[in-house]
Amino acid sequence: MTANKAHYEDFHGKEIIGWKEIVSLPKWRIKNLQAKIDTGAKSSSLHVEDIKELSGNRVSFYVVLSRYEESERVKVVSEISRQTRVKSSTGHHDTRYFVKTRIRIGHIEKEIELNLTNRGAMIHRMLLGRTLLEGTFLVDVSQQRLIGKKKKRKK
Repeated sequence: MTANKAHYEDFHGKEIIGWKEIVSLPKWRIKNLQAKIDTGAKSSSLHVEDIKELSGNRVSFYVVLSRYEESERVKVVSEISRQTRVKSSTGHHDTRYFVKTRIRIGHIEKEIELNLTNRGAMIHRMLLGRTLLEGTFLVDVSQQRLIGKKKKRKK
């Protein structure tokens, strides 16, 4: 353990994560998704395609797992938790669906609310914002993958 990690562990028992971590969405059977930590963003975002609103306050979509392999995708049907206008980092406003699921980062699992969007032009398929981070994590921006380990995906 480094001296820096020991120092941080004394900070109210929060887990230290890097600016990039490997996460899983267990309810959706998704593993090894690379996520960028963004303390400037309030909400968390997930890159999805083919969003379709369904009856019963539900939505279906495909989670695209790899930026290089478009065929690596998982179809998900989820209840809509809310729909609201979101301002992107480029200043553009659009209305997005929000859904809830469980996220696992290392050994920590908790509920997350995600907005569904097209992040196709972005390097990272998922962005984790302050709402998820607060109360549980501290971010060491000089590090990456401190608690999430990448495992090989089964094809």
